[in-house]
Amino acid sequence: MTSSPIPTESHPLRPFLPPGARLLMLGSFPPPRARWSMDFFYPNWLNDMWRLMGLIFYGDRDHFADTARKRFRHDAVEAFARERGIALYDTASEVRRLAGNASDKFLEVVRPTDLGQLLDRLPACRAVVTTGQKATDTLCLGYGATAPKVGGSTELSVGERRLRFYRMPSSSRAYPMALERKAEAYRRMFAELDML
Repeated sequence: MTSSPIPTESHPLRPFLPPGARLLMLGSFPPPRARWSMDFFYPNWLNDMWRLMGLIFYGDRDHFADTARKRFRHDAVEAFARERGIALYDTASEVRRLAGNASDKFLEVVRPTDLGQLLDRLPACRAVVTTGQKATDTLCLGYGATAPKVGGSTELSVGERRLRFYRMPSSSRAYPMALERKAEAYRRMFAELDML
């Protein structure tokens, strides 16, 4: 008896590309919708991206959190990203979940995101950051880039564009680093880009 093929999933969100964005943040792919606490990027309550941003920009890890309801405040998160010039999307536009969970380890990228198309809509963008190993590997494979060390950067060429390419620690709690240490790495990147 043969098993049925694993279905593919198309990205459930449109790219968030605010006018004037100077940084494009790329994760791998959203978790299954059952794990979402809001309809936006990094929606999993157990993912620390918005806690990192709260700590870095406001000195308060819970700045974007509705802790009583275990949700992130979508309006506040989106307004922050728009105001700070942060665009958001993922390196995969279509995937297969080989284990039916949120782990990048079990994501098979079926269709990588066309980074050139995103950048065409972001004329002020000077840097791209990947926020995990799967995102980094996918971007490097698609664009022949050299992966930076975690917390570091290299140059990335996409068509005629030359950008700074940062590799930050994953905001997943599965990544073995304290929140404060992750925040230090992200803070250095934002400082280098004059975005603090």
